[in-house]
Amino acid sequence: MADYTPRMKARYDEEIVKAMTEKFGYKNRLEVPKLEKITLNMGVGEASQDKKKVQTAAEEMALIAGQKPVITKAKKSIAQFKLREGMPIG
Repeated sequence: MADYTPRMKARYDEEIVKAMTEKFGYKNRLEVPKLEKITLNMGVGEASQDKKKVQTAAEEMALIAGQKPVITKAKKSIAQFKLREGMPIG
């Protein structure tokens, strides 16, 4: 497990740090700003009515991020959006 490096971090270390060093003229690799956090968000819109589409969207997000996403559920019902409390929204 210690050998695993997240794909986005590996890409940042291998490609982006090198490109930023050249572009901004950093003399040392440690001068390049570090990423603290990457946040991904996906809204499913009309697909919230269909649980299968929500599940598919979650699987796609897992492929992109390399982590299992948290499916957010509605806290309150909103009649104009045809949204009920507890329905998945993203």
